[in-house]
Amino acid sequence: MDILIVVDMQNDFVSGALGTQEAVDIVPYVVGRVVDGINRGEEILFTRDTHGPDYLNTQEGKKLPVPHCVQGTEGWEIIPQLQPDTVGRTVIDKPTFGSRELGEVLSRLNEREPVKKITLIGVCTDICVLSNALLAKAFLPEAEIVVEAGCCAGVTPEAHRTALEAMGPCQITVK
Repeated sequence: MDILIVVDMQNDFVSGALGTQEAVDIVPYVVGRVVDGINRGEEILFTRDTHGPDYLNTQEGKKLPVPHCVQGTEGWEIIPQLQPDTVGRTVIDKPTFGSRELGEVLSRLNEREPVKKITLIGVCTDICVLSNALLAKAFLPEAEIVVEAGCCAGVTPEAHRTALEAMGPCQITVK
């Protein structure tokens, strides 16, 4: 089985509180890759950064005092271009960068049918994409982990490049 993980393609990371032009620019590529994944028969999972109204009182909120992805807000929602593709698919709400629940879902899928490849796309390359790629490698060390660079955006272009470079030694394939 091949799995496509769409990381945090939410309004706040594209056009909202923490949006960047780079995130806006990858939207058509991400949408195209999801359609391609559907056509290939990949299992598609979506992650959604999820915070509560007390975000500013959390450790993350103290280090990044920009309220974002507060559950139930428009900023928390997956971008409209991808919403039709989430219907009937697993959407994992995660309270922090890496998702333990994602690892558990990957393990269950692997028990059902061996996972050969896990591809990650989305934002932010240097935070949640990197964290979840490493997490996927930890949960399924024999699966090929791939990050498609053209379907990812970092906090800055430099942070994006640095994160991609860091993945290689961790046996994550960057395409």
